[in-house]
Amino acid sequence: MSRIVLWAVAGVLGLTLSSAHAQDRQVYRCPGNLYTDQISVKEAAARGCKTLDGAPVTVVQSSTPRRAGSSAAGGASGPASAVRVDPAEQRARDSDARRILEAELRKDEERLAQMQKDYNGGEPERRGEERNFSRYQERVADMKAAIARKEADIAAIRRELSKVAAP
Repeated sequence: MSRIVLWAVAGVLGLTLSSAHAQDRQVYRCPGNLYTDQISVKEAAARGCKTLDGAPVTVVQSSTPRRAGSSAAGGASGPASAVRVDPAEQRARDSDARRILEAELRKDEERLAQMQKDYNGGEPERRGEERNFSRYQERVADMKAAIARKEADIAAIRRELSKVAAP
């Protein structure tokens, strides 16, 4: 019984070795992630390429990017021409964007005013669970950081508003 197993293993090994010899070419990985089997051993050494062992390498040809001048539409070129918007439609979009930003600005300014009121100039009211002074200090520091973030948010909204065309 063991002789049959040995012969089967030898047969599998023989098939594996014969398939390895059938692959005459070495695949090299050269600097710049260039994979090739079209160079000799000397050329590979000169370029600093390394031999790949193990699984076979599959190379997929990528499509070439289109040039800006060539377009399927003919006269128009580039992606900007494909997204032309009617001036009235653009004004409506700008108006909507401005309205949304102004509403967000009002909401954030109201929230900032409430946060500053609660902060009370750096001395907010202590809570019952803050018997430990370090917990109180942590809360005060968190409040100060939150106020700074809210002020930065408001400044960013104002910058965005300045970019959107006025109605």
